[in-house]
Amino acid sequence: MEKGAVAGKTIAIPSIVLVHDLASSLKADPIDIIKQLMRGGVMVSINQVIDYKTAAAVAISMGFEPILLEVQGKTKKEESKSMDSSDEDPSQLKTRPPIVTILGHVDHGKTSLLDTIRETNLAEKEAGGITQRIGAYQIDYKGNMLTFLDTPGHEAFTAMRARGAEATDIVVLVIAADDGMMPQTIEAINHAKAANVPIIVAINKVDRPNSDPERVKRQLAELNLLPEEWGGDVIVVLTSATTNVGVEDLLENLLVMAEIMEFKANPSKPARGVAIEAKLDKARGPTATILVQDGTLHVGDSIVAGDTWGRIRAIIANNGSRLKEAGPAVPVEILGLESLPQAGDSFEVLQNERIAKTILEERRRLQEQAGLLTNKLSLGEASARIQSGTAKELLLILKSDVQGSIDAIKNALAKISSDATMIQLVHSAAGTITESDILLATASGAIVVGFNTKAEPGARQLAVQRKVEIRLYDVIYRLTEDMEKALSGLLEPEEREVIEGHAQVRSIFSIGRRRRVAGCQVTEGLLRRNSVIRVIRDGSVIFTGSISSLKRFKDDAREVNTGFECGVGLEGFTDFEPDDILEGFRIELST
Repeated sequence: MEKGAVAGKTIAIPSIVLVHDLASSLKADPIDIIKQLMRGGVMVSINQVIDYKTAAAVAISMGFEPILLEVQGKTKKEESKSMDSSDEDPSQLKTRPPIVTILGHVDHGKTSLLDTIRETNLAEKEAGGITQRIGAYQIDYKGNMLTFLDTPGHEAFTAMRARGAEATDIVVLVIAADDGMMPQTIEAINHAKAANVPIIVAINKVDRPNSDPERVKRQLAELNLLPEEWGGDVIVVLTSATTNVGVEDLLENLLVMAEIMEFKANPSKPARGVAIEAKLDKARGPTATILVQDGTLHVGDSIVAGDTWGRIRAIIANNGSRLKEAGPAVPVEILGLESLPQAGDSFEVLQNERIAKTILEERRRLQEQAGLLTNKLSLGEASARIQSGTAKELLLILKSDVQGSIDAIKNALAKISSDATMIQLVHSAAGTITESDILLATASGAIVVGFNTKAEPGARQLAVQRKVEIRLYDVIYRLTEDMEKALSGLLEPEEREVIEGHAQVRSIFSIGRRRRVAGCQVTEGLLRRNSVIRVIRDGSVIFTGSISSLKRFKDDAREVNTGFECGVGLEGFTDFEPDDILEGFRIELST
């Protein structure tokens, strides 16, 4: 029995449960439940859904013995379902391979390094011993298995985390020795840190004439990743994907780290794991690449994966061979699902098809209910948490027009932080707000703040879906003032921007000696006569003001919709250039 559990004081918890329902079952204040979740790194509101494993940990900390509640009324002990090996019978636990994700800048040799690792394995083993054709694969290195997730990069890595999937044990950060730290490298570091995953650095392309590994190490130290040889705890390996230099050293270090961290699982349990990717095959129907994290998956098992289910018809290794079963940390392709799961969806094996369908219906109902009730992640909510004592830090993702502004804002924010309450920058960079920023905010519970920059259309849409607040500023003292109020728990409802549409400048017309208007096409949403307009050039905001004239042909217009052309004049601005973006928005009070 877990430490803190009391014999006879049991509580039945469903596979997914709303936070306020859990509080009611535990006869506890919801704020206390949220506090306990936050101590474990889970940032949720009272109306959000958490899984059984998370809820069970809270119940144990409050002196209960949790058991899994099946929808039809029967129960099973937690130890038969939990993916956490800490409560397992030690005799049932077996060492499993480490799961490794390789991240880094797009041109720094991630793919080449993966290919070299595969070729190294092929030189020692037959082709059947390696998996190559799906989003994850295994190699056998000196009798030890290593599992690699072959995902596109840190965005996919964080997208999976944002869906609750902790599918990575170790991150290998690839940095080109001749190029050094790049924006995507810094993003990858911040995403790995936010996931609390250990990092091994591979300084790649050391065979290049202009390579400078020492410069890369200095850059790592500046980001608080101090190499071991400099007295830190970050393993740094010099590699070359083209000459095979350092590849075996990298693999050896992965094995050493795996031995230290002792990754274990119980292969005798029903399988649980995560979907890596999925596709619709014309001949075979829905297929999914999954990673078994605990237990063993068998042909014929009934599983629920995200919002779909199925009975496993086939288990296929990455080399195309058919398997009868797949154990912990083994990536495979499966057939038999009704529809496609999403990357990061968890799956679990259930007793039979009837139970799988019933639990799926219950899961869909709760998810739909949670979607209607979930509070957005906003600065006001963060301020309320700080005031109530449920939070002591404000997590921010900061984007700005130039790096100089980032440095100035960091210094200003440092001055308003204290030992009691502080601001932590999960990620900061120059540029526009992207979908990657929203995914990182979702995964880490951060607020996205932009200074003299804009949010890309895809990022705005994703922010609405994920209920992440984006705050845009053009005056630094307003930014710091809001953050200071949030830390003090005094933030009141603030004005916020609602983006209404975008138009692209196609031509410029002179009207008189001093007036110029822009001939535009509305590319998204609409422009209104009373909209506030932000002029964006090369990703930077160069002017914000009101519309002086909005015309369709020669007629005044109240609004112009997507796809139509119009003439736009602005109060106090005439310096239009072709391809400028006019972003229309309105101001309203946030709730």
